[in-house]
This record gives sequence, structure tokens and C-alpha cells, in this order.
Amino acid sequence: MKVLVMYVDEFGYTPAQKNLESAEEITEGAVFTDSILAFIQVEENDEENDVKSREKKLVNHLKWTARKNNCKKVILHSFAHLSESKASVEFTKQIFDEAEKRLQNAEFETAQTPFGYFLDLSIKAPGYSLARIWTSL
Repeated sequence: MKVLVMYVDEFGYTPAQKNLESAEEITEGAVFTDSILAFIQVEENDEENDVKSREKKLVNHLKWTARKNNCKKVILHSFAHLSESKASVEFTKQIFDEAEKRLQNAEFETAQTPFGYFLDLSIKAPGYSLARIWTSL
């Protein structure tokens, strides 16, 4: 799993193009402030492990990043451009849903960008050391 995390002053998206037939129809965008934005790519080799172990590793990293940025909001964004390897749609979505539940249980505000869409993005992010963190989990 590859993860690029950014602390954002503001992040917004608008659905541009549906690219997954089974995705629900979404036409409205959203805007978030003072949040951790996680660009996440679940890779094929992640499927060799169970969902729970991969999701727990992801959540621990996101919670650490949020603490470092004094933040309690996390946005999960599927971003299949961090690696050539891709897990199945079903496995990826399951990790996202389970990670969101775990974060909510830890009293984080959470959101997921629309899964199965290309999105128009607007990002305003400050330029300091821990505002951008990349990792391979």
C-alpha cells in the first residue's frame, strides 16, 4: 500500500467522470477544512494479507500524521497513481470502509471521496515539514 498524506487548510472536489460502472451516482462535490487528506493506493500484494491487518496499519499511520498536525479530520481518497500495482476494487473499498469505521471509533471526523470517479480537485496546503508525508505500508 502506498500513501501520500497532506495536511490541508482546504480541500474540495467535484465529480468529473465516473470510471467504475458499479459506483453509485454522485453529482455533488464537497469542501473540507483543517484536515488530513490521504491519497491511498492499495496494491495487489496487500491482498495476500487480511483486510484487518492492512487497514490497521493504514489507520495507525493516519492517526500518527493527524496527531503531528494537531488535527481530528481525515479524508480518504483512492488514488491509483502511486504504484503500478493495483488491488481489486472490492478489496480496496473494504479497506477504505473499515479504516473509516476505525477512525470514527477513535473520535475522528472522516470522509471518503467518491469511489470510482475522476474528480476535479482543489487543494490549499501549507508548506512545512510534516504537512506532506509519503510512505509505503
